[in-house]
Formats: sequence, structure tokens, C-alpha cells
Amino acid sequence: MRQGEISLAGLLALFSLYLMWKSMELPIGYIRGQGPGGGFWPFWLSLGMLLSCIAIAYNWWRGKSPAARSDDPIMDEFGWRTVILVGGGVVGFVALISIVSMYGAIALFLFYYLRFLGRHSWVLTLGLSIVLPVLLFLFFEGAMMISMPQGMAFTQPFFDLMYDFIY
Repeated sequence: MRQGEISLAGLLALFSLYLMWKSMELPIGYIRGQGPGGGFWPFWLSLGMLLSCIAIAYNWWRGKSPAARSDDPIMDEFGWRTVILVGGGVVGFVALISIVSMYGAIALFLFYYLRFLGRHSWVLTLGLSIVLPVLLFLFFEGAMMISMPQGMAFTQPFFDLMYDFIY
């Protein structure tokens, strides 16, 4: 556990630095009259991730967290099973984007994750699986005016209905 914690913190810190460097190819500040530049969110979120990695490394060095004091293996059988089930769900989510749209893939992933992995109630599962993709649609397509992948032609009636709602 001890070795895994510092290794992952180091790997994520390097990834954060790379993302910060790449996002600086675009403006990272606020552009008067236009809003945040193209690199604004990637840069500042990566900086937050880097600061979190530094805090994890500091706590590891001081032995503050239980993982920093543990010589146990990083994952047991349950941990590996969870990684495979969640990772498989994420792979399925990415594969479904071009078929059922970004929002359809989000709905299906939430349904899978909440009902089958989390064993949550049908009310919570269906509620979040339906409401969250609609809210994300309204945020990205309506407020931010950023179009997400719409999948195959059979998803178009949903988008027509939603576009009529926001425009």
C-alpha cells in the first residue's frame, strides 16, 4: 500500500504537469468579452490535481494516512474484481458513445453502475440515470453551447425534442 500510494501520486503529478503544459497552448485566463480561454479549465483543474498529489506525497512522507503506514498488498481479490467491473463499464461507456450518443452512454453507465455495482434502489437508479443526462444536455448544449456526440440516427428524435426545449 505504501509503495502504491506514492507511485500513483507521482504518476498523477507527472500527468498533471503534462496537461498544464499542453493546455498553455491555448489561453488559460479569462478573455474579456468572451469568457474563459480554451485552456482555462484543463489548466486550472490540472493545477488542482497537482496540488492534491503534492498533499498526498507530503502526508505519505509524514506517515499520516493508513496507506502510508501499511505493508499490505495494494489490492486484494475484491479490489481487482471491482477494477475489472468498473473498468469494463467505462470501456462499454466509451464504446456506446458513437451508437447512443454521449448522453445515452452516460444514462446507461449510470444505470449499470448504480443498479448492478452499487445495488441502489430502482427509484434512485432510474431517477439519476434519466435526470442527470438531461441536466448535462441542458448545461453543455444550452448554457455552454458545446455539442456532444449524438450517436446514430435513431437518437435524433431525442435531440430534436431537447433542442426545441432550449431554443
